[in-house]
Amino acid sequence: MREKGGCMKYSGIGGQAVIEGVMMKNGDEYATAVRKPDGGIEVKKDTYVSAGEKVKLFSLPFLRGIFSFVDSMILGMRALTFSASFFEDDEEDSEPSGFEKLLDRLFGEKMEKALMSMVMVFSVIMGICIFMLLPMFLANIFHHFIKSQTIMAVLEGVLRIGIFIAYIKLVSRMEDIKRTFMYHGAEHKCINCLEHGLELNVENVRNSSKEHKRCGTSFLLIVMIISILFFMVIRVKTLPLRIVSRIVLIPVIAGVSYEFLRLAGRNDSKLVDILSRPGMWMQGLTTSEPDDSMIEVGIASVEAVFDWKAFLDKNFPVKPS
Repeated sequence: MREKGGCMKYSGIGGQAVIEGVMMKNGDEYATAVRKPDGGIEVKKDTYVSAGEKVKLFSLPFLRGIFSFVDSMILGMRALTFSASFFEDDEEDSEPSGFEKLLDRLFGEKMEKALMSMVMVFSVIMGICIFMLLPMFLANIFHHFIKSQTIMAVLEGVLRIGIFIAYIKLVSRMEDIKRTFMYHGAEHKCINCLEHGLELNVENVRNSSKEHKRCGTSFLLIVMIISILFFMVIRVKTLPLRIVSRIVLIPVIAGVSYEFLRLAGRNDSKLVDILSRPGMWMQGLTTSEPDDSMIEVGIASVEAVFDWKAFLDKNFPVKPS
């Protein structure tokens, strides 16, 4: 069967941008490629067994989304730590801070893992406070004027999306973040190139789209939209109970959102494409057009864990033009 240029075939690979690099994952294997300060590309390949593979219960629909999010945070921290190691020379020459000395005494050789765990826990807590609780408190200011719980749920959701956009706009002013968003674009372009049947080279990747349905940015927007629907139905009157409901329902909302993102990433129908469009628009905030040197890094990361030639031969026997 002849494949059209617009058709997509699911590859199973995914990734994320890191400091001056790209991490790609395929099954249990993942590789992080980094453009070093001397201009060379360093690639580190490793394995990571997901929670769903270790415990079959965690791979069930709606549960798998929760543990997939945890897996992505752990894997992301590993990749970020590796990429950051190439740009820490100046810091290594300086005297360790009092906090670093304390951590060294408490955890010894396990200090790096302990620090990663603390960073992840802190990030989750801050994310809940900024994107779940803050919009609720801001919306609560209007509860004396707005009696409809449905309108209040919509207002809270709109505030949540507005805060997210403002946050992305703010951090994108940083030069390092700008470059990370360019590597994010390179990651998407590499996957789109393959999943649309094109050979993995700089020219084809450059001409591919920088938006992809399985992106984490889309996931976050889906979470925010689904949270509006949840809080329209689940209504509690007192402020303390509303705070509890926002926290307790996070795993449920994440699980439902993951199932939609999973469907979108494997389906190329018109309906799914329409439903995915808001998330694709949102990716305009977190992806930028990469230069060719960044694309080369993305290609190196893909080739370390994925036999793209075999994938194209199997899924695109007649190559798209």
